[in-house]
Amino acid sequence: MSVSPAESLALYYYQNSCPDAEAIISRKVNQWITSDYTLGGALLRLHFHDCAVRGCDASILLNHTGSERYAPNSKTLRGFEVIEDIKAELEKACPKTVSCADIITAAARDTTVKLGGPFWEVPMGRKDGLVSLAQEADVVPMGHESVTQLIEFSQARGLNIVDLVVLSGAHTIGRSTCESLQFRLYNFNGTRKPDPSTDWKYLNFLRRKCRWASEYVELDATTPTTFDSVYYTNLEKKMGLLYTDQQLFEDERTAPLVTTLAGQPYIFTAQFAVSMVNLGNVNVLTGNLEGEIRENCNFVNPPSALPLPQIPKFP
Repeated sequence: MSVSPAESLALYYYQNSCPDAEAIISRKVNQWITSDYTLGGALLRLHFHDCAVRGCDASILLNHTGSERYAPNSKTLRGFEVIEDIKAELEKACPKTVSCADIITAAARDTTVKLGGPFWEVPMGRKDGLVSLAQEADVVPMGHESVTQLIEFSQARGLNIVDLVVLSGAHTIGRSTCESLQFRLYNFNGTRKPDPSTDWKYLNFLRRKCRWASEYVELDATTPTTFDSVYYTNLEKKMGLLYTDQQLFEDERTAPLVTTLAGQPYIFTAQFAVSMVNLGNVNVLTGNLEGEIRENCNFVNPPSALPLPQIPKFP
């Protein structure tokens, strides 16, 4: 019987080849988030964007013209410097051993823990992809999709409706640009009126906060620096920042889940750990012929240099 790529991942994968790998990743993540807590949401988003396109293969990190990194919906991604810093430290400790895809996945876990969320064991053994195309990144939700579109997007990646609602809870931390909110604040669906699903006090707050499209606003207006279930409580109060957030409470297929997670925070934290493992298993590469261990997360490895032929000396 054949084994799926996700089943080839393993806990404690680097126990022998790089025993300090997870400790190094955790220490670096803690240092960066202590310096700037907004990187927490950025690292979670980076992981999601990576897994959403070709799978969790670190293709989002490849830095060349026409890569996912330069797609329109990737322009506000942050946290690349954190991954680069972690990779540099790991290359010192264990050269050519830990993949960038595993680093992104573990960093998403460690940032969650750092900001008060649950811990979970991360299965590892992913290889780094060789391809990254900007046009493929257009599939990533931008915040204006319907719940039906979100469900279809999730199902295409092996995630169910519970995963969708629970992973949306990552918006308990992080920020969004005001540019992405303008249609909700002033011209919802061409009506020249605000989105009626938004609480009017929250609407006025956002209008004051977003005087410029380039400004940022917290995804969770109540506890923006803490990983908790207040995100769902905010949805019940019609205080979801993104349209896709608030629609989870407005749609009958997802509203009961929102209510459950708002009222029973322990269910959210337990299921978030499960759903993050599910996300991290999406279309992973595990075979040596499918991917590689990048030496620099920004670039695929150069072709191995072939030895020069020996030219015989004439007598």
